[in-house]
Amino acid sequence: MRTYSVHHMMLTSLLILWAIVASTASTSHPGTRKYSFYSLKEHHVSPKDWIRGERAPRQHQLSLHIGLAQENFKELEKKLEEISTPGHPRFRLHLTAQAVRALVQPSNKTIDAVKEWLEGYEVPVELLEFSPSRDWIITPKLPISLVEKLLHTSYHVYRKQNVTIVRTEDWSLPLHLHGLIDIVQPTTSFSQMRPLSILSQSRQVQSSTQPSLNDAAEDIADGVDILHKIDLSNPPVDMTPKTACNTSAVTPICLRTLYGTLNYTAQAAEKNSMALTNYWGEFNNRSDIKRYLHLYRPEAAEAANDFTIYDIGGAVNQQTPATASQLERGQGREGNLDAQVMLGVGSPTRLVTYSVGGEPPPYQPDVSLPDNTNEPFLTWLQYILAQTELPTVVSTSYADTEYTVPPSYAKWVCNSFAQLGARGVTVVFGSGDWGVGDPKQCHSPAGNPRFVARFPESCPYGTSVGATRNINPEIVAYNDRNGFVSGGGFSEYFARPAYQDHAVNSYISRLEGLHDGLYNSHGRAYPDVAAMGYRIVTVWNGTTKVVDGTSASAPIFAAVVALVNDALIAEGKPPLGFLNPWLYSGGFRAFTDVTLGSTRGCNTSGFPAMSGWDAASGFGTPWFPMFRSLASQNRFRQTYPWYID
Repeated sequence: MRTYSVHHMMLTSLLILWAIVASTASTSHPGTRKYSFYSLKEHHVSPKDWIRGERAPRQHQLSLHIGLAQENFKELEKKLEEISTPGHPRFRLHLTAQAVRALVQPSNKTIDAVKEWLEGYEVPVELLEFSPSRDWIITPKLPISLVEKLLHTSYHVYRKQNVTIVRTEDWSLPLHLHGLIDIVQPTTSFSQMRPLSILSQSRQVQSSTQPSLNDAAEDIADGVDILHKIDLSNPPVDMTPKTACNTSAVTPICLRTLYGTLNYTAQAAEKNSMALTNYWGEFNNRSDIKRYLHLYRPEAAEAANDFTIYDIGGAVNQQTPATASQLERGQGREGNLDAQVMLGVGSPTRLVTYSVGGEPPPYQPDVSLPDNTNEPFLTWLQYILAQTELPTVVSTSYADTEYTVPPSYAKWVCNSFAQLGARGVTVVFGSGDWGVGDPKQCHSPAGNPRFVARFPESCPYGTSVGATRNINPEIVAYNDRNGFVSGGGFSEYFARPAYQDHAVNSYISRLEGLHDGLYNSHGRAYPDVAAMGYRIVTVWNGTTKVVDGTSASAPIFAAVVALVNDALIAEGKPPLGFLNPWLYSGGFRAFTDVTLGSTRGCNTSGFPAMSGWDAASGFGTPWFPMFRSLASQNRFRQTYPWYID
């Protein structure tokens, strides 16, 4: 009798509570009678440096980007694994755009259910836009009051320094839509994807209107200047890193010699292309790029006039000198660096640049908020996935702290990179510039001490590139004068992919418990490889400077990949595509192991470099002749010389 009484009371209480929730939902939001039973879809606390202010102005409008559940992503994932694994019958038989879209296209039932929901709130469904694969629905601009009803939430104004955006920390959906909608933006994402480069503490000098190679090299180099002794248009075939490199000011002749591309002649430049992305107001200035190439890769100087620029989502193709405000913020430096080193190493491969959106203007309280609603990665991915022709490699030098990015956003972006990989694109990221973390960020969202993973380098469908410095031996890059340390670590969001198991398990066992509890030992580990990222020469606003950062390492490595693709295409073979399964199953033999240094940070020694793969330098730096040779093979014997049983 007593048991029955308790159960009866519990059931009665639940029914009363359910009735209250249903009643509240149906009465507080007119037009929701059909969708009374909402529940929370996502809650993500805003990063601490974003200050929440007042409720969003009623006159503010948002265009919602609704990501639908992709019908057969698991099948796409399976095909990507097959395409990327040496020895498999489908190895490098990349999918067409149409085949990828067919795999990720939602069912008609999903699309109809979402349209019905929107129509119930009087959203004009005839104005909805769809991505080519129909996995994105983009609404027309909607009043903030209607958006809040759709998502059962409240939007607020958030401020960070002079940037102001409208966001919320949680949103809900009708229960029957939870499995049909994966993501809605803008909602909980505050990602800024800042550039990774750091200006070195070296002398900065104005280049002359018609720069002299001797003068420029002598001005930027603190050590022995060797560049004026080399005919850069026709360098000797027996050049060595010792004679080509000045590690106080690293230029293309050093990089091409160090990685073995110097004597390679491109054979399929008209069929191949490499690309970079610009975010947050960055741009690629042709005059600066031409000056750089004139100085350090003179036979490629005309490429500064020829590369293709795509402006997406309100980006501006700025070809005038930087303004005082832009100079103060360092704007344009990252865009120039990326384009200059890619052309400096990868020319004559054609370069394509994608500039996405612009930096939001300072908030003006007497006008409507800036029209800057969508996250930059989503803007670029929606654009690039709609294209039929794609570059064979894309470099990205922008990142954010992983835990500040909502899981739904990170997953969707990462899955979109998988689509690019399936279509034959190698996606490359820098591994970060704060070691295992800036001490101010070294905690979990709950506040516990924790190393800091970075996104998107933590995505398992891209290739992450750490930074090195010096030659013979190469070591993990750092610069004590500006706080730069090459990044590496383990994702908190993404599980470790199977292709990493041998290498990462071996490394963790050799750590012998070092830093246990400060990282997710089962997460996707990065970086995968490394390239020079210390005191890289760049020209910005007519000024020659040197910078540090994995934002240099990523485009340098991408340029080497572009030349490997050139060789493959010339042989009538497909490009590399998603690189990692090939890399971890034997391709690592084309890389020079880096065994010195560590990713210190978070007031610790960080992850040490070791023989074989490590979380500081990956497999090390590329050696093009072996890279090219192994890439042309369909299979190779899997050997793990560092593996410990």
